[in-house]
Amino acid sequence: MKVILVNGSPKKNGCTYTALEEVAGALEKNGIETEIFWVGNKPLSGCLGCGACLKTGECCMDDTVNEFVRKAKEADGFIFGSPVHYAAASGSITSFLDRAFYGKGALFVGKPGAAVVSCRRGGASAAFDQLNKYFTISNMMIVGSQYWNQVHGNTPDEVRKDEEGLQTMRTLGNNMAWLLKCIEAGKKEGISFPEKEAPLKTNFIR
Repeated sequence: MKVILVNGSPKKNGCTYTALEEVAGALEKNGIETEIFWVGNKPLSGCLGCGACLKTGECCMDDTVNEFVRKAKEADGFIFGSPVHYAAASGSITSFLDRAFYGKGALFVGKPGAAVVSCRRGGASAAFDQLNKYFTISNMMIVGSQYWNQVHGNTPDEVRKDEEGLQTMRTLGNNMAWLLKCIEAGKKEGISFPEKEAPLKTNFIR
């Protein structure tokens, strides 16, 4: 089993990475393979709504989003991490997730997902809530911890001093590993994911 941890910070080895690394360590102790995938620090466009991915399965803009989508096909769980910018997730991870999830829901159905946020002081819960919405609309199971999945600090060294935050990350990793093993055990017993109804779509002007 494998979990991909996505680092949505423009800093490859910054505070967000430090938090994700702690989660990855707990997962690996439970026998789960991990990969920390960096979104990068180059300009990343938001979704254009062109619909090309609905036909091809990949975005028309061939960048790190498509690289992730190809990896996601083989992953069993996902953790998306972001720094907090103006009480919200980073622009990079927001654009990344808009394009990674749109038209590609089959990659995520029935798989556990979790969000991790890193902030200096405030805005963590708002960013955390923002990221969780990608999971709840994609038939995923959200993995929780002993507190909201956040760490505090302005540098990696400060994050490493956030003992409660790091413990929250380790608990998240342990909980993710437990859920993955439960899903695997269920499949072996013939328990499959609930059959989906044909989607019904309405809007509020009718």
